[in-house]
Amino acid sequence: MNIGYACLLMGVPNTNMKRCILKNASESKLLELTAYNLSSLNNIIEYNIMNHIKLFRISSDIIPFGSNRINQLYWWSIFEKQFTEIGNKIRENNMRVSMHPGQYTVLNSINDNVVINSIADLDYHTRVLDCLGVSSKNKIVLHIGGIYNNKEEAKKRFIENYRRLDEKVKRRLVIENDDKSYNISDVIEIGRTLDIPVVFDNLHHRINPCIRQESEFYWITECKNTWKTKDGNQKIHYSQQNPLKNPGAHSESIDIDEFWEFYENLNREDIDIMLEVKDKNLSAIKCIRYVKDKKLGSDIVNK
Repeated sequence: MNIGYACLLMGVPNTNMKRCILKNASESKLLELTAYNLSSLNNIIEYNIMNHIKLFRISSDIIPFGSNRINQLYWWSIFEKQFTEIGNKIRENNMRVSMHPGQYTVLNSINDNVVINSIADLDYHTRVLDCLGVSSKNKIVLHIGGIYNNKEEAKKRFIENYRRLDEKVKRRLVIENDDKSYNISDVIEIGRTLDIPVVFDNLHHRINPCIRQESEFYWITECKNTWKTKDGNQKIHYSQQNPLKNPGAHSESIDIDEFWEFYENLNREDIDIMLEVKDKNLSAIKCIRYVKDKKLGSDIVNK
């Protein structure tokens, strides 16, 4: 089992991602920002190695305007050396990486321009992972999208548009339940239809539960059946509600007792847990160390 975090490091210099607004996206500016962001990613990967973090989500901002026509750079060729060096570190240290396109990547949109742009964005994310030379066990996580007043038609549209994707994208794509439109039962249904692995998100499930009342561990097991050996370990998203904010807002840090209860109830090692939490790497290290100490204590008692 691996525990990881998403996108950014807290408290470590030269690990942020830089962006610019569209009107400033000149060729020289895009070259400058891409070079900086890849250097930041390299620093993040080295930090993860040093702290025994084996699971990490790469920011979609790694290549500014990566899927936009404004970016005419052959960035995959220009920065081939940097990608190769970072990818070697990821593979040599058995790290698993992923990406998660944002809210504007909507494969089941009723607007075909949005669908075209979404397909381009998925191509971009796939190219980043391909440039790193990581296997198809390193995934791209996507939500199903909107309902548009007709959920069944929206599901069909997702299925139809999924079939328009390049095979390279399909090998990496996994789908996740969300907190508003598609519960885990909906997503498993689509996953089984298309033979796509399903990511279970615990907080989304609590906010947007299924009609069928089962424990979250039941649904995690159901999702496991969508993952094949070629996909790597089943992956789930774990977060805790910020009590001072609206439903779905992630906590500032992970409450370790609550996490440990969840971890023990999983009772499995063949699963990867992506933490979604404001303090990022700090909670990841806390959870990794706590689990290690608990297991060490249990081994001593058993001996």
